[in-house]
Amino acid sequence: MGRGPGVGPVEKAKNFRGTLKKLFGYLANFKWMIATVVVCAIISTIFNIVGPQILGNITTQIYTGVMEMIAGTGGIDFGIIGKTVLILLSIYIISTAFSYIQAFVMVGVGQKFTYRLRKGISQKINKLPIQYFDRKTHGEVLSYITNDVDTIAQNLNQSITQLITSTTTVIGILIMMLSISWQMALVAVLVLPVSFFLVMLVIHKSQRYFKDQQAYLGHVNGHIEEMYSNHELIKVFNGEKKSIDQFTKYNDILYGSTWKSQFLSGLMQPIMEFVGNVGYVAVCILGAFYASRGIITVGNIQSFIQYMRRFTQPITQLANVSNMLQSMIAACERVFEFLEEEEEVPDTQNPHSVENIKGNVTFENVKFGYDADKIIIKDFSAKIQQGKKVAIVGPTGAGKTTLVKLLMRYYDIFAGEIKIDGVNIKDFKRDDLRSIFAMVLQDTWAFNGTVLENIRYGNLEASEEEVMQAAKAAQAHHFIKTFSEGYQTVLNEDSTNISQGQKQLLTIARAFLVDPKILILDEATSSVDTRTEMQIQKAMEELMKGRTSFVIAHRLSTVRDADLILVINDGDIIEQGTHEELLAQGGFYEKLYNSQFEECNDNIA
Repeated sequence: MGRGPGVGPVEKAKNFRGTLKKLFGYLANFKWMIATVVVCAIISTIFNIVGPQILGNITTQIYTGVMEMIAGTGGIDFGIIGKTVLILLSIYIISTAFSYIQAFVMVGVGQKFTYRLRKGISQKINKLPIQYFDRKTHGEVLSYITNDVDTIAQNLNQSITQLITSTTTVIGILIMMLSISWQMALVAVLVLPVSFFLVMLVIHKSQRYFKDQQAYLGHVNGHIEEMYSNHELIKVFNGEKKSIDQFTKYNDILYGSTWKSQFLSGLMQPIMEFVGNVGYVAVCILGAFYASRGIITVGNIQSFIQYMRRFTQPITQLANVSNMLQSMIAACERVFEFLEEEEEVPDTQNPHSVENIKGNVTFENVKFGYDADKIIIKDFSAKIQQGKKVAIVGPTGAGKTTLVKLLMRYYDIFAGEIKIDGVNIKDFKRDDLRSIFAMVLQDTWAFNGTVLENIRYGNLEASEEEVMQAAKAAQAHHFIKTFSEGYQTVLNEDSTNISQGQKQLLTIARAFLVDPKILILDEATSSVDTRTEMQIQKAMEELMKGRTSFVIAHRLSTVRDADLILVINDGDIIEQGTHEELLAQGGFYEKLYNSQFEECNDNIA
């Protein structure tokens, strides 16, 4: 099982303003669409704000008409009232139309933005060095493209729209209230400092919990993915309790941070409503006093009360926007940090062609370490001619795959050169370099698809006939034909409907289809029966003919015929030579070989 993330406190969001600035930078690509949203939101809000004033005028006309009827001096002019109602209805229709346009355009912005984010993350994954994935779990990386982007997508539309409409509404209503009575408007405005102080207090407390929530959601997903993919192994070693305990630790932290963030953000609305109601009571008392003095009309009171009610609503919405912004910025910060991770060294601008590559490999004074302060290959040199077989041997965990990773440029060396046909591998494009290799590793990989598709993965342009020829060369054709659907048999997600040996033969067939110049083979016959082992060995021997081969060997008896044997211990190459030369040296290889020979004798005994 891979390394899981540690259980510890996650640091507070590093740079809220900086992340917000980066978000605006990304949204600059949609500036005209966002400008349309802003204009439509403002127009819709303005028309909506004018409504209560017109409704107040209608109330005043009706009130005046009733008073004149009582006094016997006149009556209600329903003609004027009817026209005013039509104007009010038209205003609300226009406001709704612009609101619809605004929502339609903003949905497009949100979906296009998140589409680009997911595309950027997908492209970024292919540009990151292997070291990055050595320190990150699969669940954490998946969380960026799923949980974090989903959070951004869900909150972006609402937060931007509500931010625009709420700000416009607050300003517009304030202007309308001032036009009615500056004294009453002053009372209404006094709730703002109190509201702002309380909102900022809640935001300050909740911000770090939103960051924790997003981070530990990735930890939980990573642990679940890791445990599920290895559930059979966990059951074998009775690891269920340990797995559940580990999950509980992550889940407890996620629960705590989520509960605290949601609880604190949930306090905003009731606090705002309380402050708003206090201001509402004060305005009602003051308005009644002014109306009794004839300073304002009855319609003005109705309009102001409506404005006062609606004045607290956008402030509450702004509080909710701050809630959404906290969650969205926390997700954005994680995504942006991922997108800004250091990438692989770019390919050369003038790459060397891989056509006519023969497969001569040269290591010249190679120096390498996974950490700069811990060098494991200090000074390695070797020349391998095309078609030769090189065995890489050593104890378990000695670092036998390191040379392979360097050869395929998964890691760049610190000093020296690795050449293929005299050309430094840094002078090839990575894709071109890796196209001349084929790998058959101990950990076989097959995906959910047909047998044909799995073999053709080595060469997507190959015909069915070429796939069948590759399968025959790999000793796989016979067992494939025994399947009810033959080459159209679908392998399930974990490839459990075929044996380990059959899966290995399919990967060898895939390598045949690539027709590589250089082979990398990891002996993978320890978990299969003797008959299947013989088939795999035969297929691998056929595959190695005429090709430069690097064989990671576990049993030394299988590589005695190698043209060069590299002996690795503790990550460093300590001996090299043929089987006979190494035995004659009486060094580490001889001890390793004799220990395996003694084990074989003990097993026979």
